[in-house]
Amino acid sequence: MNSTEVISAAAAGTFSLGGDLVVNRLGYGAMRITGDGIWGLPADKPAALATLRRAVDLGVNLIDTADSYGPGTSEELIAEALYPYPADLVIATKGGWERPGPGWWTHNASPAHLTQAIEASLKRLRVDRIDVYQLHIPDPAVSFVASMETLARAREQGKIRHVALSNVALEYIERARKIVPIVSVQNRYSFADREWDFVVDYCEQHGIGFMPWAPMAQQRYANDVLESVARQLNVIPLQVALAWLLKRSPVMLPIPGTSSVAHVEQNIASAALELPDNAYQTLSAVNPGPAVLRG
Repeated sequence: MNSTEVISAAAAGTFSLGGDLVVNRLGYGAMRITGDGIWGLPADKPAALATLRRAVDLGVNLIDTADSYGPGTSEELIAEALYPYPADLVIATKGGWERPGPGWWTHNASPAHLTQAIEASLKRLRVDRIDVYQLHIPDPAVSFVASMETLARAREQGKIRHVALSNVALEYIERARKIVPIVSVQNRYSFADREWDFVVDYCEQHGIGFMPWAPMAQQRYANDVLESVARQLNVIPLQVALAWLLKRSPVMLPIPGTSSVAHVEQNIASAALELPDNAYQTLSAVNPGPAVLRG
């Protein structure tokens, strides 16, 4: 890339969610526009609003959020910044987590909670129908079938256009698809965190979008490789990580998040980064082992 290039998410190409929602493949994740611990308002609310607006100005037409980001704050800021929404903007939100406090997440994907959560998200986002509604995570204390039947019913009622999943194994995707069409899956994934490779392949085979979260490697060795490739291409490491994801599969829909206008511009610039095959193979060969989030 060079400094004179026009920055646009459209450079990543497009993907059709559910056959009727065409989005640019580089989206925006709206978790980081909240406060510390993903709780409450951000320290700099005007910057958060400006970041949302700048992302859309640069061609982002897929924004991912959740009712638990804040809780509620992310959805409220999206509406404050962008309503009335551009005709092509797709907002994907989630339900199934509750937030007792900062940095604290608890399961609740019961039918009663999901029903209330959908109504609350509709109100905060100021819409009559949610474009894409994701089960944030299966609840071990609730029947997965009951959770999905609740979302399927909301879809039939016209409150949700499309149903999606987040943080799921392949078994859950297959079970869900027997109840309601699934248009996307959102799991942790990066060039150095390939635990869900087979889920990406499954999504590609079935035309299901895949939204990877945590696109940067967590291991020092992986970051060393990333930084080396970035130096060779004269870009920043995160741009390389995002370019790798876009090259990995045509169903890949990266949703990097930030609360900074400068950073959102850097992220979206990666849509035009053509990753050479040798660089792609070098990154793909990194295999530091499964990510371990609990000691």
